[in-house]
Amino acid sequence: MTVLLTGADGYLGWPTALRLADRLDERVVCVDDFSRRDWVAESGSVSATRIEDPEERFERVENLSLVEGDLADRDFVLQLLATHEPDTVLHAAAQPSAPYSSINGERALYTQRNNVSMTLNLLHGLHETGLSDTHFIETTTTGIYGAPHFPIPEGGLEVDRKGGSDEVPFPAMGGSWYHQTKSFDAANMRLAESQFNFPMSEVRTAIVYGTETAETRDHESPTRFDFDYYFGTVVNRFCAQAVAGYPITVYGKGEQRKPMVSLEDAVESLVRLVEQGHSGDDGIDVYNQVTRPIAIVELAETIAEVGAEFDLDAEVKHYENPREEDEEHKMEMENERFLELVGGQRQDLESGIRDVLGTLVDERERIAAHEDRFLPGVLTDE
Repeated sequence: MTVLLTGADGYLGWPTALRLADRLDERVVCVDDFSRRDWVAESGSVSATRIEDPEERFERVENLSLVEGDLADRDFVLQLLATHEPDTVLHAAAQPSAPYSSINGERALYTQRNNVSMTLNLLHGLHETGLSDTHFIETTTTGIYGAPHFPIPEGGLEVDRKGGSDEVPFPAMGGSWYHQTKSFDAANMRLAESQFNFPMSEVRTAIVYGTETAETRDHESPTRFDFDYYFGTVVNRFCAQAVAGYPITVYGKGEQRKPMVSLEDAVESLVRLVEQGHSGDDGIDVYNQVTRPIAIVELAETIAEVGAEFDLDAEVKHYENPREEDEEHKMEMENERFLELVGGQRQDLESGIRDVLGTLVDERERIAAHEDRFLPGVLTDE
């Protein structure tokens, strides 16, 4: 049995790779071209955690093999699939930053070409190499949903109109060029499932927070932790600001609620999905990988409160919002299927924040040296 994991060098990819390697008997083939490292460097920032060179980190772990390559290259993907014949493809590779994709037209185009090409190459590659029983899993994003003013379902919508009814795909309402790539991926997966008829699952990932899992500790090999405006998730960036003695920057009112999930819960759900496989039901299994929504200002205040346990005097400040968004949106998102998959929430927000702050206080100087990266408009080529 072989599991193919794409994006294995990333924030979510690396702890997932370690858990797959430690828990499964299957061979885990890891694929990455290490672009995330380049993008963050382009942004003038660094990982707060000190991560090994790619070759070193993968060589030290039994059951992991590394293949370096670009999944946007169709020939590379066909050769990759034909060589390894995976039973499961867990596709976590992407240019994942909404702010980065929105800097200018060049980066918007790059993001869409890169992300959509990778998924299309994998889908057609599985079909063309005859791997019709391979379970294809992709991590997309809850950002696909946008901010509708009704409870967000776990998947499609049941629509009644003029005496007729049907279940239809959720409309593509993403708020950035990056989020729209995942809307395209979801649509392309639906088309591929109808034409190629192999099992697929889509995990719509919320905002992830955390620094460690049991495996990163056991292997003494941390995952990356980005804190800059472009690649740091809002939770992780706020925590880094608190550690650096920088004001926690809330844009606008900050009363809009955002979906959150811990790194631990995200990793565990992906590994369980690999273990359990597709449900066997018709269509694509869709999971909202979220444990709770929280208002941005409440998040900032919670981080400030937990920060006091680490002798951090964090100040919450409001700034003009550089994004077009509903600053009072009260998000509701269904997640029953996800909670059943993960076996119930494993780490709550406060506990996750304590883990993050506990890790970052030892890297205070490293973070403070790059505190100008907390704000937009600081790319190295501008």
